[in-house]
Amino acid sequence: MNKEFNGKVALVTGGTSGIGEATALAFANLGAEVAITGRRKDLGKKVLARLHAKGVDSRFICGDISKEKDCYQMVESVLEAFGRLDFAFNNAAIEGKVVPVTEQTDQNFHNVVNTNVLGVMNSMKYEIPAMLKNGGGSIVNSSSISGTVGMPGMSVYCASKHAVIGLTKAVAVEFGSQGIRVNAVSPGAVKTEMYDRFTKGSPEARDFYESLHPIGRVGECEEIANPVAFLCSEGASFITGANIPIDGAFTTV
Repeated sequence: MNKEFNGKVALVTGGTSGIGEATALAFANLGAEVAITGRRKDLGKKVLARLHAKGVDSRFICGDISKEKDCYQMVESVLEAFGRLDFAFNNAAIEGKVVPVTEQTDQNFHNVVNTNVLGVMNSMKYEIPAMLKNGGGSIVNSSSISGTVGMPGMSVYCASKHAVIGLTKAVAVEFGSQGIRVNAVSPGAVKTEMYDRFTKGSPEARDFYESLHPIGRVGECEEIANPVAFLCSEGASFITGANIPIDGAFTTV
């Protein structure tokens, strides 16, 4: 089995379920030591057990990336546990309230932006100095198809995911000459807890979301995780500042 990431350390925010969990396992399968973060201790322990079952040195760090002190502490915890940081997947996000803009509130805006934008910025703020100690590293930020198109009821979420792409491009330019690569991925609909909340178990809703993807279905978490791992690999050494759609051609039509 390819163990390209032997001796490397990866950090995954929002690593307790869905795409984050799948990406933590993808890093582990390639030989990396893995730290995951999240707010739900019970789920964190379950993912940690899966990582340990693979023989992977791993840690769960309970925290909330909407708080700068938690972003600082998660990176410090990684350095204390492993002594280095090579890769980061800034994946944690919330969708907030799905209502027309005329019904949006300041509180919902701040909740979404503080996690989806400020959380990504502050994560990079502390991840980058840790990576520079090793001579560089790779960061992947999780945007969304909502970062390139508009969706009804999702004005605040769309704004936050557009912002993630802008942050990604700016930081890639700022630190490219220092060996830091920064990219974004923009998944389409993927079978996650968020997808379940949107469809509410309705076969009609699931059929509708599948119909929006020319490939004829929604994605699996592993189909996002594997491209994220690739973006951290040497095979992607000339890719930085990019936003990669992983959406079954959703944004091409």
